[in-house]
Amino acid sequence: MVARQDICLRRLGEGRRAREVGFHRLLSNDKVTIERLIEGWSEQTVSAVAGRHVLAIQDTSEITFATTPGRRRGLGEIGKGRGRGVLVHAMVAVDAASGGCLGLVAGSVYIRKGRIKTPHAKRALEDKESRRWIDTAVQAKSVLAEAATVTIVADRESDVYANWATLPGGNVHLLTRVMHDRAVVGGGTLSKVAAALPFVATRRLELLATHKRAARKTEVSLRFGKVDVCRPDNPGAKGLPKSVSVNFVDVVDLAGVEPVHWRLLTTHEVGDAATAWQIVDWYRRRWTIEQLFRLMKTHGLRLEDSQLASADVLIKLAAIATKAAVVILQLVQARDGQGGEPAGNAFSPSEIAVLDSLDASYQGRTVLQSDPHRRHSLAWAAWTHCTPWRMGRLSILQTARAYHITPRARILPRHRQGLGTLRDVCMP
Repeated sequence: MVARQDICLRRLGEGRRAREVGFHRLLSNDKVTIERLIEGWSEQTVSAVAGRHVLAIQDTSEITFATTPGRRRGLGEIGKGRGRGVLVHAMVAVDAASGGCLGLVAGSVYIRKGRIKTPHAKRALEDKESRRWIDTAVQAKSVLAEAATVTIVADRESDVYANWATLPGGNVHLLTRVMHDRAVVGGGTLSKVAAALPFVATRRLELLATHKRAARKTEVSLRFGKVDVCRPDNPGAKGLPKSVSVNFVDVVDLAGVEPVHWRLLTTHEVGDAATAWQIVDWYRRRWTIEQLFRLMKTHGLRLEDSQLASADVLIKLAAIATKAAVVILQLVQARDGQGGEPAGNAFSPSEIAVLDSLDASYQGRTVLQSDPHRRHSLAWAAWTHCTPWRMGRLSILQTARAYHITPRARILPRHRQGLGTLRDVCMP
């Protein structure tokens, strides 16, 4: 899938019926479970994170598949009931210093099974879909055990009191954008406490393009402080501590056409403006997981185009596509050779052996035709992927910009020549 930049089983089989059937049988095999596929997400990540400060960035993406009233394919509702599909909740490990993607950590792929009539506020935590934020973070602790520091980063939806009360400790910290204007110990709310403080620093910030806004530069002001937030009065917080101590960083664009206001909560200590800006920069690394989802969908694998008929098979396909997309993202980041990351961050030893064979056949007679990167580095692997197209079609690694993946992306070579028959796949 990484090699052909596609999820279509017919194209993956290169038009050969036997291969197409083989892929479909793999996905339909009861021994190939979604749990085992997700367990394989982090095989390379465990060693890649050792000794680093890791940003464990998590988010959820809705994968919408075309359906009709007579052909729902067993899919659940998404998008507030307006569509049908699966949900991919993924966590990626990112080096806090360089911003390099180190691989997948944990997550889940699931469908919603009907509507729940009990109001969200009256449900216990274990009965809420938002439990995924905590479950994924708990799974991450074992995968990231060798990291020097772990900062779990997420957007507003993960602002759940139970996160703050149960996850931090030791070398594990949280960093989340505020969703709830929580009551604080001593009276008032978080927003009122922040509004009473003066801004202490100003900086020019580059805002990246999204589907809602164009890229632009703006000047933002910053203030920070520390508060004890109170436990909310709902079943989801029952039995948790009455309050938790957190630091906040308030970033405001006072003059923008579309004003920016990020109120960030973290368990990291924030004692001065320099540290506060560092918190902001770590939060901005969250863009990495947005790029991952773009590669899975419209700007890469085009997962939503799949016509597979069964929800069970589509869930497995989504799990495999998530792993493939993160490898592509790692190759995109490594193509300039600046990061120095090893190929083992993305590839297994058997895949590196295949790349070795291909690299030997691709080396030219001149310096320009030879791989300039250190052998077995991720940049070396990216060069090997690109080589067959240097004089013809462009690959994703050549066309993708640093923060934006262009749509024409399905032209990586099939480097897994020895793996194409699925003979290395084993699910005991």
